Amino acid sequence: MKFSTFHLFHRSDGQSFKEVYDYHLELIELAEELGFDGVRLAEHHFRDYGVVPNLFTLLAHAAARTSRIRLGTGIVVLPLHNPVHVAEEAAMVDLLSGGRLDLGIGRGYQSFEFEGFGIDLAEARDRFNEALEVILGLWTQDVFQHEGKFYKTGAEVSLVPRPLQDPHPPLHVAAVSPETVTMYAERGLPILADPAATFRKVVNAAKTWNELSPKPGELVVARTVYVAPTLEQAREDLARFEAMFDRSRIFNDKSSPIDPKTGRAAQGFEYYQDRYLKGGSVSADFRWEQLEVIGDPERVIEQISLLRDAGFANLLCDFGSTRPLPLEEMKRVMRFFAREVMPAFQREVR
Repeated sequence: MKFSTFHLFHRSDGQSFKEVYDYHLELIELAEELGFDGVRLAEHHFRDYGVVPNLFTLLAHAAARTSRIRLGTGIVVLPLHNPVHVAEEAAMVDLLSGGRLDLGIGRGYQSFEFEGFGIDLAEARDRFNEALEVILGLWTQDVFQHEGKFYKTGAEVSLVPRPLQDPHPPLHVAAVSPETVTMYAERGLPILADPAATFRKVVNAAKTWNELSPKPGELVVARTVYVAPTLEQAREDLARFEAMFDRSRIFNDKSSPIDPKTGRAAQGFEYYQDRYLKGGSVSADFRWEQLEVIGDPERVIEQISLLRDAGFANLLCDFGSTRPLPLEEMKRVMRFFAREVMPAFQREVR
């Protein structure tokens, strides 16, 4: 099992934008120091929920501050971008980082972001699939031309620069619904499973992917992760974290995949009909048993083992991206996990 850290770049009350960037860049450097395999950054627009609109700019900066760790996106929202730009910028970051880029991509889901760009959320899946064809075409063909419903290159073009990794940086597609997992499994495109989906759903997603994919792939699963010295302390800390912020700031009508014309789930998002309209209100017991990797080291190792045995090869650890933890406390959380949990899985490959 590989371990990566997830960075939402959520801006808490009272933080400046620079403070958010400095906070997470220090954590990225620490992740490399502690032996994590990678980091992944989230893209968002128009909200404090995440304040990185262009992941490649920040990854290029992170590349200069690190030397070994994989640098990933989690995710680039393809329908909000020109895919030619994505192919170019990803190739440039791959070169600047010495071939360390992992490209996580997805169709997005936040209606507020799509409205801000003047894009119909109901088109998200079709735009995503077409954008993916353009990116792969530019990466794998010396000369490429495309004229589709949403994008076109016009003339024949050649990508400059080209990625350092051959044939291109590893791709992971955000997916957890049965329909989406099946679609990309049949193409052999590895998935990045959703942190808001239950253990049962992500385990089923990995099973489906491995049954249908024509070739092996490294599957990534994202989870909120927290390990404490004892179960009792983990429970107490979970309650403390919940009291720190208003979850409805994150899970609300702005973050829901709602078609503004109908007030219901946009086309292609029926699987998520009610998920983002409940204020994110889930019980502590539900989170403890079904959502989060949390507990003392023994329990956390058991939970990660379950995910590994289901077919996931990389755990994307969100150590509290929406929790306003002081930097030193967050560093202690990461150090404790690296010391008490990671060695149990690293021994397996030695």
